[in-house]
This record gives sequence, structure tokens and C-alpha cells, in this order.
Amino acid sequence: MNEDVAWSGIDEERDGEQFDREERAALRRVVGLSTELEDVTEVEYRQLRLERVVLVGVWTSGTARDADNSLAELAALAETAGALVLDGVIQRRDKPDPATYIGSGKAKELRDLVLETGADTVVCDGELSPGQLIHLEDVVKVKVVDRTALILDIFAQHAKSREGKAQVSLAQMQYMLPRLRGWGQSLSRQMGGGGSSGGGGMATRGPGETKIETDRRRIREKMAKMRREIAEMKTGRDVKRQERRRNKVPSVAIAGYTNAGKSSLLNRLTGAGVLVENALFATLDPTVRRAETPSGRAYTLADTVGFVRHLPHDLVEAFRSTMEEVGDADLVLHVVDGSHPVPEEQLAAVREVIGEVGARDIPEIVVINKADVADELVLQRLLRDERRAIAVSAQTGQGMAELLAAIDAELPRPAVELEALVPYTQGALVSRVHAEGEVLAEEHTGDGTLLKAQVHEELAAMLAPYVPVARS
Repeated sequence: MNEDVAWSGIDEERDGEQFDREERAALRRVVGLSTELEDVTEVEYRQLRLERVVLVGVWTSGTARDADNSLAELAALAETAGALVLDGVIQRRDKPDPATYIGSGKAKELRDLVLETGADTVVCDGELSPGQLIHLEDVVKVKVVDRTALILDIFAQHAKSREGKAQVSLAQMQYMLPRLRGWGQSLSRQMGGGGSSGGGGMATRGPGETKIETDRRRIREKMAKMRREIAEMKTGRDVKRQERRRNKVPSVAIAGYTNAGKSSLLNRLTGAGVLVENALFATLDPTVRRAETPSGRAYTLADTVGFVRHLPHDLVEAFRSTMEEVGDADLVLHVVDGSHPVPEEQLAAVREVIGEVGARDIPEIVVINKADVADELVLQRLLRDERRAIAVSAQTGQGMAELLAAIDAELPRPAVELEALVPYTQGALVSRVHAEGEVLAEEHTGDGTLLKAQVHEELAAMLAPYVPVARS
């Protein structure tokens, strides 16, 4: 097959809206997406069968570069799920085809590409309707997966805690419910509630339910049960959060696009041994660690699940618990990958979801990570455009001192300033002042520790007996 003829590209010098008929209809191959490895052991740690995938996207708006970046992100998602990306194509259309996503003719061309590459899965860069999935599978004769299903698969692989697994399961059921497919007549045959014919028998079906309706009803019942369980788990998290609030420990949430380096930053700031993996969605459970500012003030750092463009609404809902740490924080460290081709898009995508969880008004520091490998012009542009931005490298430690100083400056200050002479027998109280307040001056005298500090109201009440009475 002559590749130049079969896979015609788009002339970048031509006005983006003016395509002749042949170019407009063509599937355009996207170069540089293949991740086929010579040594399969490089990805053995994933412990799953490596699927061989071809990616397909529909380019409806924006520039050719935007379309390529979107497919490159899909390739990264597929790699994270444990797949080998063999090829990727984009079709220019006003809107996706309602029947097969890319149109019946292009679906047949895609079938030829699947045969040529030996792929066993097609991954589409969008959320497909149940009908589109079925019709496209019927043409290409291999499994078809859309972007949402791919993200769910990654979530299922990476969730570790009981709550994380429950949330993944709920999101999967929400996705699966409208996509149940009856394979053969036996699954769609209508069954009465009182008969003894096949299946689950009496009392398992409503009057006149088909097998597929029974499956849907059972899924809805499981979803309701799972929502109750997740609500109970949330109570345990709320208790811990209230305990931190009672002790007036300020909280900092690390938010950002997936694979921006949030877990690496958490490790650099706290020395915590959190999983750090060059994969999308490596963190799916809230990780809370204790840290200290350079001046000795204690605060908590929460690592959260990574955001991604066009995150399906069901997933935003299912993972709201991981984002509650952002909504309850005193400060958000918004981490962005400085080496990404268009980091501004990542910033916008994250801010959109932060707004959805009611955290729009929380103070934010933009942390431009991977500064050691980022383009200098991109760094300068971000530092100029963002009001509070610091360039760092979690890998090398570059910029970390400046970031720690900024965190110290942005954390809320305790409201009460006082001076107290604390007896040496009350050493634990002095320690609390250091941990929960801000010590302005400290002197060890013959009678005890003389502290000048800013503290919260509860601690001020505990120190009140040791505050010297002012002489008239």
C-alpha cells in the first residue's frame, strides 16, 4: 500500500478551514505514537496481558497540533493501561459519525490498518455511545474501547484502598449500565415473574422483564448499596479531618494534571515514600502527610488523584472524596508539567474541576515542575502569566527552598498574639505552640520558657494561666 496515497496528510500552510474533499475525508496518520518494545520485560511490572492497540481520533475543531496532542495523551493513557500503541490516525470531520464514530468507509480503512499492524484493540479518543461501539466493532472485528473505558481501566488497576476500589467499581457500573449488550436471543427473551423457566427463577424478575432489564436492575441495586458504603467510609475521613482542624493544623493540597509530578513533589517536601511512577493516574487514593515549614510550623500535605481533560462527569462524582482534600485545604499547590507542549491547557483543565468541587477561592501557588527538562521560553511565559508561580524540579530539588518559603508565607496565621512564661514542667505545651502556632521569640529563664507567639484561640486559652499580668 502506498502510504502517501492511502494516508494523505494535511498541508500545514493551507488555511485551517479550507480542506479539499479528499483531504477532509482522509484518515491522517499521527507519527511518533508507536510504543512497540524490543524487550517486553520493560513493562512486565504491569502484570497483565499487553494489548496491541491502534488509536483513532476525530478532529472537529482547533489546530492540527491540538489534535495531535490529544492523541498523544491518549497514547500515554493506553501505555499506562499496559498496552502497546502500534499506530494512530485522525479524521477531520465537523462532528463524529452518529453510527460508527468515523463513518462506515473510514471504519473499513481502519479495519485494514488493524489487519496490517496486527492490533487486537481500537481505542477511540472520545466517549462513544453504545450504538457507536457496537457498530464500529462489527466493522473492525476487534474490541473497541473509548477514552472513558480506558480511564476506568487505569483506575481499576491503581486503586489500592477499600474506598478507592469501591469508587472505581461504582464508576464502572455507571459506565456499563447503558452499554449492556444482549449476546443472542437467550439474553433478551422476555421472562415472567411467576414462572419456573430458566435463569434465576421465581422472585428474581419483575413481571415481563427481559434478562438485560434484570441485569440493569441488579446493577442499580449494587450501585445504591455501594453509594451507602462510600458514604460510611467518608465519615471516617471526616473524623480524621476534624481532628486535624481541632488541632488547627493548616492543610495544603497538591492538585494538578495527571503525571505532572505531584507524588514526587510530596516526597521531596516530606520525605514520604509514596508510589512514584512515570504513569498516568499513579495516585488514586488521598495520601495525607505531615510536613514543616522552614520556620517550624506544622501543616498537612494531601496528594490527590490527577486530573485529565474531558474527565467524564461520573468519574468526577465517583472520585469527589479524593478532591475533598482540595476543597477543605487552606492552600492549593497546583502542579503543572513544565515540559508539556501546552501546559496552559493542563492548568485550565485542572481549574475547571477545582471549580466543580467548590475550591475556586482557595489561595493557589502554581508549581511549574520538571523545570530541569522544560523549554526555557515556556517557563518564562508561565512565570510571566501566572500571578503566583514558582519553577521547581522535584527530581533535582531545584526551586524547593523558594517553594517552601512561599508555602510558609501563604499559610493562614494564628489569630492571637501573646507572651507567656511556661514552666518547664509544661514542656508538652511549648511543643504544641511550636507545632500549631508561630513562635516569634523564645527565651529560657530561671522560671521557665518565655514565649512570644501567635496561636489559635484554643491554645491561647491553655496558655492564659501563664500570661504575665500587666502592671498598672
